[in-house]
Amino acid sequence: MNTPLKLVILDRDGVINVDSDHFIKSPAEWKPIPGSIEAIARLNQNGYRVVVATNQSGIGRGLFDMATLNAINDKMMELVFRNGGRIDAIFFCPCTAEQKCHCRKPDTGMFEDIAARYQVGLTGVPAIGDSLRDLEAGEKVGCAPILVLTGKGKKTRDKGGLPKATRVFADLAAAVDALVAEPARSLA
Repeated sequence: MNTPLKLVILDRDGVINVDSDHFIKSPAEWKPIPGSIEAIARLNQNGYRVVVATNQSGIGRGLFDMATLNAINDKMMELVFRNGGRIDAIFFCPCTAEQKCHCRKPDTGMFEDIAARYQVGLTGVPAIGDSLRDLEAGEKVGCAPILVLTGKGKKTRDKGGLPKATRVFADLAAAVDALVAEPARSLA
């Protein structure tokens, strides 16, 4: 018997780790937001698959290369693993906004790739981000948008214009507390 898939899509910078207006350009600069690593493990322990979808225009701007991005992501995944969790996949767009790439949020390419990889529809899948573009990309494919107030989240909330059904939480840990407390919508 197949267990229905429960999926959560997370943005990286500002949701899992402390964000920087100057980009996260090295593993040393990558610092988890308190409670975020444990929150990812809690999602896993409650039957969720965790996928990251992140714009990484620092590559397109020449601020860091793929080896550095891989080293940053390896650090994140190792910390999650040490806390009893796992990130199933990381989808990223290396393009700048000027390149108008279909994968770059607020466009939906990464979300479409996630749906194809897992062979599921994304209706109702929690998409957690700290910026309007994170929420808009998720909403366009039917995800349930969740704003966290870490990273750019407070500015995003204060600016307004959030998708109608957006839920707002202090941080990833608080969002996960709410998700694991409610009956999950499984993807068949």
